[in-house]
Amino acid sequence: MTTANWFLGLGALLLTMGFSAASVRKLPLTTSMIYLAIGLVIGPTLLNAFHFNPLQQSHLLEIVTEVAVLLSLFAAGMKMPVPVTRARWRRPVLLAFVSMSITVGVMALFGHYALGMSVGAAVLLGAILAPTDPVLASDIAVRHPGDQDRLRFSLTCEAGMNDGTAFPFVMLGLGLLGLHELGSFGTQWLLQDLLWATVAAIGLGIAGGVLVAHGAWALRQQNRDHDLLDDFLGLGLIGTVYGLSLYLHAWGFLAVFSAAVALRQTEYRLTGRAADPAQLQTPAVNHPPARRISESSLAFKEQLERLAEVVLVLLVGCTLFVDSWSWRAVGTALFLMLLARPLAVLATLSLSRTPLRIRLLSGWFGVRGIGSLYYLMFAIEHGLDEALALELIHLTLIVITLSILLHGVTVRPLLRRYARV
Repeated sequence: MTTANWFLGLGALLLTMGFSAASVRKLPLTTSMIYLAIGLVIGPTLLNAFHFNPLQQSHLLEIVTEVAVLLSLFAAGMKMPVPVTRARWRRPVLLAFVSMSITVGVMALFGHYALGMSVGAAVLLGAILAPTDPVLASDIAVRHPGDQDRLRFSLTCEAGMNDGTAFPFVMLGLGLLGLHELGSFGTQWLLQDLLWATVAAIGLGIAGGVLVAHGAWALRQQNRDHDLLDDFLGLGLIGTVYGLSLYLHAWGFLAVFSAAVALRQTEYRLTGRAADPAQLQTPAVNHPPARRISESSLAFKEQLERLAEVVLVLLVGCTLFVDSWSWRAVGTALFLMLLARPLAVLATLSLSRTPLRIRLLSGWFGVRGIGSLYYLMFAIEHGLDEALALELIHLTLIVITLSILLHGVTVRPLLRRYARV
């Protein structure tokens, strides 16, 4: 497929989606399902006009997925309701830490005993597939800042956090495969990869978000007409926090999400306004409401996120062959979506007062996507054996594909029913 064909095809797709957005929203389909279908048509499954080989392009795909996840995490963090309270955040914290850890363990057992993988490979498989995705879960995510829906908030916040909390298990799997240092009896992994990297990421993210919010607030207080490039401030905060996280060996995904949450929380505290638009007082005519980075730059981040979704889901479709649909891969996907994830969520949320219908929906809507693809490429770049890499690629791509299809078909009917109750 030539460069001209790629530009022509992608341009035509974007124009079509742009003009038909209202019509697409009426269909029982998600945009990810449409992009996936197009990828399957032009890829080896049907026309074989283009085949993307993730093993050969693992470095490029790692970078692209990394950027996509960072943008999505930052956008998700900026939509989190204000203020942060223990009662509100208890459920997503349980999902992101406890439920995800249980899912990793269950999938590791499945990989070892059902798929015949080594312990290290099985743990790595669980770590790749356990985190939910912030990029492809837009239909079940928080729709706008101030959205108070408990189900959407829990799933969005969970996806924002567990794309960082999965990293220790990825490193554990790599360590068991001899590709990462775990230390004597796993002490280095426990102290550095689990405790330090997690705590440092949260602390660094909060500090970055608070400092940027105070800096912008101080400049605008001195001169209300002081012009700031909010889009650049948002992107700069992502880059700075993530870069520092890499230097400090902290989990950058978790740091970026924490930075976005801290930025929004701090800006609302400084302006003295509530998160719920219904609670906002009408500003005086001569005193327009203060601009906030968390609101001004959100639309730009969401557009970049949508573009990343188009490209990456198309590439997923262009990787699959007809024989990719083995019972081994399909069985793994169904075990994850029908047993491992729902049971882990039900067990975890039994520790809270979450209504049963929210527990059931949270257990089903564990969308897998770009985050899993990133962890897979990350592991390959750390020296996975080619045979194991191909096996993990096979399993992960089918899991992502089935997640897009099954969750995409059920999301609107289930959410409509949820809204009526």
